[in-house]
Amino acid sequence: MSRPLQFRPASLRHSYMLRVGGGHMIVWRNLVLLSLLAIPATPGAAQTLASAEDRREALIAYRTGQEWLSSEQWEKAIAAFDRAVALDRLFTDAHYGRGQAFVALRRYTSAIQAYGRCLEAARDLHGLRDKDRLEADNRLNDLLFELRDTLRRMRAQGGRELRATQLEDRIRDLERSRSAAQGPFQAPAGVLLALGSAHFRNGDRALAEHYWSEAVKVDGKLGEAWNNLAVVYLRGGRKKEAEDAVTNAERAGFRVNPRLKDDIRAMKSDARSLARDVAAVAGR
Repeated sequence: MSRPLQFRPASLRHSYMLRVGGGHMIVWRNLVLLSLLAIPATPGAAQTLASAEDRREALIAYRTGQEWLSSEQWEKAIAAFDRAVALDRLFTDAHYGRGQAFVALRRYTSAIQAYGRCLEAARDLHGLRDKDRLEADNRLNDLLFELRDTLRRMRAQGGRELRATQLEDRIRDLERSRSAAQGPFQAPAGVLLALGSAHFRNGDRALAEHYWSEAVKVDGKLGEAWNNLAVVYLRGGRKKEAEDAVTNAERAGFRVNPRLKDDIRAMKSDARSLARDVAAVAGR
């Protein structure tokens, strides 16, 4: 859903260069973790549901948006997804597509808002199951069909492995939502991962950690989120947590950069010593 944080050669006495989606580099120094904020609650679905005709039109707009995303025509993709959500406000993946396009344009605040609306729509759809199970199931089946068809076409064309992985993660999220329909609402792990990355790129490391942590609570096999958390724990001097996050990432099949593992092994157990090292770097 969002690219993992990647490492370039560094030691604890040097600033880390982190890459989060889109290949944009950020120098991360002197990280200060703030208190974590909870995911805000949203009201249930209160507006009129989209008609069958509007849903069909929304699907057409969504397909167009996916095509523009694949060709990296971000503004056109946003316009197509805007039409989709105007026709059907509960079209979760149209909201998600808007977030992806905004991230590519480095409009991170807009991406955060789009991912937030995706979560709201997912929560409202979950509530809809209690009122109209057939409608909710039809929506889920339609979306799964669209995503699987997009994935099939992408595989046939070759390349775009990142986009294919994102689609696979999203399909797994939707299948999980079907099995959890009878329980309380559970936010999609992939959306939480993307939301954390958008917050990170918007400069809010505390919220990034929060949403990545929430993501692995939902899906413990989300290796990319564990990898990103290992970075946060490393920079915060939290060696044991960093080691555990790397273990979980690799257990999930995610390839962790060897340099990250080396730097975690080299960490001082005393967080105060690490803090002095980081402060010394920041003062140069």
